[in-house]
Amino acid sequence: MVKMKVIFEQKVYKNFRRKPEEFSEIAKELRRDVIKSLYLAKSGHSGGSLGTADIFAVLFFGGIMRYNPEAPRWNGRDRFVLSAGHICPILYATLARAGFFPVEELATLRKLGSRLQGHPALDTELPGIETAAGSLGQGISIAVGMALNDKYLDKNDRRVFALTGDGELQEGSTWEAAMCAGNYKLDNLCWIVDNNDCQIDGRVRNVMSIYPLDKKFEAFNFETISIDGHNYSQIISAFDKFIENHNKKIGKPTVIIAQTKMGYPISFMTDNYEWHGIPPNEEQAKLALLELQ
Repeated sequence: MVKMKVIFEQKVYKNFRRKPEEFSEIAKELRRDVIKSLYLAKSGHSGGSLGTADIFAVLFFGGIMRYNPEAPRWNGRDRFVLSAGHICPILYATLARAGFFPVEELATLRKLGSRLQGHPALDTELPGIETAAGSLGQGISIAVGMALNDKYLDKNDRRVFALTGDGELQEGSTWEAAMCAGNYKLDNLCWIVDNNDCQIDGRVRNVMSIYPLDKKFEAFNFETISIDGHNYSQIISAFDKFIENHNKKIGKPTVIIAQTKMGYPISFMTDNYEWHGIPPNEEQAKLALLELQ
């Protein structure tokens, strides 16, 4: 317990920075939380939740996002929108470890009366949740609206981070959001694409190809950064580039295309689209937790 307190000590909103090698233990603990909560729920989405843990570790515990768990609605906070709402187990684990609510509450995922619903919701008043999500393609539009408001109406220094899946980019509304973000030069928006090339019924490239992603985003006036979504140095550099772009007011939104593997690093889940929307059973949960030691 003492060890975990040290790992997750909250200094993020005080511009605390970590070294790349420090994120491994953070991401492991987030993944353990995901496995445990999904097993107890007996339902939920394993693949994307596990595959994005490295990104969440850097974003929330690497001095990137500005937030204060003791004052969740602090006006100076940056905002995070999980457009791919089905991978909320990793968001819940992250918020709990960041101090927004008790870690013990993770055991209530998808239970009757729980604040941890199967997709993020506002009616539960769960601290750290900025918007409801569930219907794919809508969350990123909400994030663009937030960025528009911050840049042109409130004229503040806040930043908006939003994460979509790559299968989500098959939705037409995502490209309307991209067109809007590029047109209005929203350099306060960081769009993260979880590019694992997996969706519930197969490979994205086979179901409805969205490629080449980099050239499409460039055509919509985005600063486009492609990275290995499991390489901490690359994740840090990508977020740092976005912050630099925002500070310089370059007049372009930033997209980080993070190439990840669904279910990573669990051996029997990694890069297997069949783990998109199912939880582990007892034996699988035990095996996964052993691999995460």
